[in-house]
Amino acid sequence: MKRRGLLLLSLLLLGVIFAMHGNVVFAQQSSSTNYQVNEVFFGTGGELNACSTSYCSKQSAGEMGVGNTASTNYQAQGGFNTDRTPYIMFNVTGGTTDLGVLSTGNASTATATFAVKTYLAGGYVVQTVSDPPTNTLPGFPTLNPLATPTASSPGTEQFGINLVANTSPTNFGANPTQVPDNTFSFGTVASGYNTANLFKYVKGDTIAQSARSTGETDYTISYLYNISNITDAGEYQLNHVLVATSTY
Repeated sequence: MKRRGLLLLSLLLLGVIFAMHGNVVFAQQSSSTNYQVNEVFFGTGGELNACSTSYCSKQSAGEMGVGNTASTNYQAQGGFNTDRTPYIMFNVTGGTTDLGVLSTGNASTATATFAVKTYLAGGYVVQTVSDPPTNTLPGFPTLNPLATPTASSPGTEQFGINLVANTSPTNFGANPTQVPDNTFSFGTVASGYNTANLFKYVKGDTIAQSARSTGETDYTISYLYNISNITDAGEYQLNHVLVATSTY
């Protein structure tokens, strides 16, 4: 027999970086037996290390073109002050959200944000690696995760997320934002999590990605929670862990 009573839920978002998977390969530099020139550029005014006794700077005066150019097999970064060190940045807005008492008559929602960019990589993937919201009492189950994109249905036990702006069950969430704009940043929401008003949650799924080096993309996760009359009472917690990995 199912126990009935208050059902409370809290959310904690965490992030993990796996920065380098696979072997990193650098483009061939200009060199001879006695000399090597890194970061070659053609033009006037640019300088990688303009130094005095006390200070150093990088100069880009006269720069005619910057940014990423790519084909199926190769890519290059244009500009006087490009950096040859691959990296990934993953910034998660942490903290705990208390959703209070859930009701069978209405859906409960929440949002959280994260940002990703990667440089000199084939791109990145962001995966969700946590169990669904879990009852804190020993031996009790999780809220039912949605295996396929599904609309909210109050009175039916559901847990799911997406990464886009929604209008149902309420106006919440946001589409990804490219920083500074879509000529520099190329992150996208993965299939299954990119349709408004439809929610899904499968542990291990990729939820965001880029197929190339990219500037910053800001994502908003929209969380959906519904319970039924036979959902076990108690306190549920979601310690949501995301893993960002550069790809090569």
